[in-house]
Amino acid sequence: MGGTLRFLSDVLLGSSSQRQHSKKRRQFNTVELKVKMDCDGCELKIRNTLANMRGAQSVEINRKQHKVTVKGFVEPQRVLRRVQSTGKRAELWPYVPYTNPYMAPVYDKRAPAGHVRKVEGVMPVSAGQEERLATIFSDDNPNACSVM
Repeated sequence: MGGTLRFLSDVLLGSSSQRQHSKKRRQFNTVELKVKMDCDGCELKIRNTLANMRGAQSVEINRKQHKVTVKGFVEPQRVLRRVQSTGKRAELWPYVPYTNPYMAPVYDKRAPAGHVRKVEGVMPVSAGQEERLATIFSDDNPNACSVM
């Protein structure tokens, strides 16, 4: 249906290639932020600021986790700047759900339950490396004495 409307508007208004270059399409995003909130007034101030933002469909606030979720046709950096304009300290949500039992979680006592801090560049140890590391100090290794 959307293709039909686009075709008809192209026929009636002219070529769509000219309009596509002048108008950038926005993507539907879910932006999660960590914002320090202490009271109902802080929460209300942030909710009103983000709800009035162009393109925002919904705003969800979890004050216990200091988490703000904005869904809509918004850009993450614009949402971040908008929250920071209220005077609150904000950052993009730095946590991911902890689901990998083979990788040690990055400890952060402020992380919500079931979450760990998102760290780029943490690589899990492969099976070959794990075996090599385990045999360095074994009694079967003839060079183990020189390492110790």
